Amino acid sequence: QSQANTLIHILGGSVHPGLAKQPHHSSSGYLNSTEDYLTFLCGPRRSHLFLPMALVYSVIFLVGVVGNFLVCLVILKHRSMKTPTNYYLFSLAVSDLLVLLFGMPLEVYEMWSNYPFLLGPAGCYLKTALFETVCLASVLSVTTLSVERYVAIRHPFRAKLASTRRRALRTILALWLLSVLFSLPNTGTHGIALQHFPNGTMVPGSATCAVVVPLWIYNWIVQITSLLFYVLPMGVISVLYYLMGLRVRDESLEVEEMAVNVQRPSRKSVTKMLFVLVIVFAICWAPFHIDRLFFSFVVEWTEPLANTFNLIHVVSGVFFYLSSATNPIIYNLLSQRFRMAFLSVISPCCKHSSPTSLCHSLPEVWLLQTSPVNISKQARMRAALSWADKHQLPTTALSGPEEPGSQQL
Repeated sequence: QSQANTLIHILGGSVHPGLAKQPHHSSSGYLNSTEDYLTFLCGPRRSHLFLPMALVYSVIFLVGVVGNFLVCLVILKHRSMKTPTNYYLFSLAVSDLLVLLFGMPLEVYEMWSNYPFLLGPAGCYLKTALFETVCLASVLSVTTLSVERYVAIRHPFRAKLASTRRRALRTILALWLLSVLFSLPNTGTHGIALQHFPNGTMVPGSATCAVVVPLWIYNWIVQITSLLFYVLPMGVISVLYYLMGLRVRDESLEVEEMAVNVQRPSRKSVTKMLFVLVIVFAICWAPFHIDRLFFSFVVEWTEPLANTFNLIHVVSGVFFYLSSATNPIIYNLLSQRFRMAFLSVISPCCKHSSPTSLCHSLPEVWLLQTSPVNISKQARMRAALSWADKHQLPTTALSGPEEPGSQQL
């Protein structure tokens, strides 16, 4: 929304933001009121898309808040769900809740009344910092989650020793601190923009939260941020999942068939779910970055360019919030463990099917912990020892609680 407000200021604020008029002294001759002048300068007070957008946002809000709240609740409530990987999913759920609970209502209000901005300079800074921090924290969490998954797939027993809940918590804290730090440059470019009459006096009720520094500074920050926190991470993630795919495929050729049969169902199902999560994340966030880059690369605005930007801006807003509602749906569709945990929280009659009692009903199994009933404990141990001997690992690594490639979900 701040970019849209900035565009209106750049274009001189005609009623249709694509018309690059600058208000002249003579313009007051055909403007009959302050409201008319504000419309001339800042565009319509209320978006003509307010009603359909409000309906779409309401559905996203309901699904996203309920879904992400359930994700947080089941991870906090069930000890078996407190795994390193699920901690990263918890971090994603928290960032999604922040966007939905604090960002979306403000966005809807600004569509209802684009000006004046009622929260003052501090509110403008906090709003910008919130969105920027959440954007960065989300992409860093997804990237770190993909790295953890890669290590678990390629070096499972080594990852088992290093991948702990305490380490995950420290990593998540570091990610959020980095996100706050890197959100400061963009936050500093925003502030309260005011409009003035031709005689220099301020137009009442014209305050908007917009870019208030020279645009080349803002454009440079946006381009660097999109490169470092979207293009580069998505490239790294693509390579990691390609390598993981090769590894999972090669596992089918392992001589130790029993060990593969124990590990593969959980490993493949978890990796598949996280792969879908990453794909959806990339698709939902692409319009957001296209919107920002489009704005930053346009040198001279024309009506067709402004109309194109307005369309991208609307689409990016929908996908931006949609990304906050899709993750719980993905967990529910692709992880039976999460699905049963959701049911145990929602319906009291499902408490007997909590995650801690689902070991024999889930398709996901844990190496050395649970397995299909037709595989004895001795067979599992022999297969695991054979695997460890082949990879020259100490057999003491087999005594821990969970194998990292299948410890969650």
